[in-house]
Amino acid sequence: MTGRHRIVLTVNGTAQDCEIEARMTLADCLREKLNLTGTHLGCEHGVCGACTVIVDGAAVRSCLMFAVQAEGAEIRTVEGLADGDRLSDLQQAFHDNFALQCGFCTPGFLTTAEAFLTENPSPTRGEVQSAISGNICRCTGYVPIIDAILDTAARRRGDRT
Repeated sequence: MTGRHRIVLTVNGTAQDCEIEARMTLADCLREKLNLTGTHLGCEHGVCGACTVIVDGAAVRSCLMFAVQAEGAEIRTVEGLADGDRLSDLQQAFHDNFALQCGFCTPGFLTTAEAFLTENPSPTRGEVQSAISGNICRCTGYVPIIDAILDTAARRRGDRT
């Protein structure tokens, strides 16, 4: 037995065929096999949140999940949030609210927030704080990130234009 597996992953709506070692993480598969480098690797222990992707609607630390475990799941990465060259409403809100600086943590915050807003379209500030508490940012101080998520929720509900 070689320890290699051929898997098919559905990433951002497209089936992707990969040959991987059984021990390859989903994060490494996305970055190395599929060239989706928006998923960042920070701590590689599931603590920082930079590697967060959406798997079957839930925010998941891709550094803690084996790629073979994702076979058959719907995976959405930060690259799958935009519509071509057009930013998603959440990405635009991050831009408008100055919620990114160096940008390293941003993909993880965006995917975490997208999954959260799908589950809770009318969050309070405290609920947003709790939802992103597993993501680490050393640049923004979190306030603009929280504002961007709340702004997106309000726009999606039609409370803002």
